[in-house]
Amino acid sequence: MLDNISLAADAATLSPVALFLQADIIVKAVMIGLLGASIYVWAVIIGHGRSVGKMMSSSERFERDFWRAGNIDKFYEENGREELPSAKILGAGISEWRRSTVGKAVDRDGTRERLGIAMNSAIAGEVDRLADKIGTLATIGSVAPFVGLFGTVWGIMRSFTAIAAENNSSLAVVAPGIAEALFATAIGLFAAIPAVIAYNSFSQRLNRLESRLGRFADGLHATFSRELEVEA
Repeated sequence: MLDNISLAADAATLSPVALFLQADIIVKAVMIGLLGASIYVWAVIIGHGRSVGKMMSSSERFERDFWRAGNIDKFYEENGREELPSAKILGAGISEWRRSTVGKAVDRDGTRERLGIAMNSAIAGEVDRLADKIGTLATIGSVAPFVGLFGTVWGIMRSFTAIAAENNSSLAVVAPGIAEALFATAIGLFAAIPAVIAYNSFSQRLNRLESRLGRFADGLHATFSRELEVEA
């Protein structure tokens, strides 16, 4: 009976909450930092994932409606102010077109080149804007395991210190320190693994979006080029 009570007490002292409370200030700081990183990772996964998914479907709708429109200028005046990557590319192309064709003498080759540069710059700007948050995921995914490892090393050092202080190498002496050390590693992996998976997933989605925006810009460039030939 007493043995059962002792085992229950030992299990209680090795619970996650108990491991955190009995850890020293260094390991506690590591655990709190990693827990904060994990919360941030899941916030980005949920928030950014929803916004990117909604933005991609809205951009697809915008491009479909654009190619169905009969008048580019009218469509731009009605829809060009939307906060969508496709709308930003269309806006860059329209703005450059108007600046390059405002005079009587139009440099057609120069206009084509400037249109391409303007729209490619718009694509790069939109991709960079969307990639800002997922860059943090990559950082957390690569750094969190090493931060957890630091907590592990520190906890094991405390265990050896306890052995030296009490001159006792029994499991009861070293178990708490080793357990809190391994707990720090577990939290680090809990933060890092979702971050790496989410980063790879978001990167693939951004690559697909960049390719689609490139195709949209190519179609716009071809449309503007045909307009230049008509005006020749």
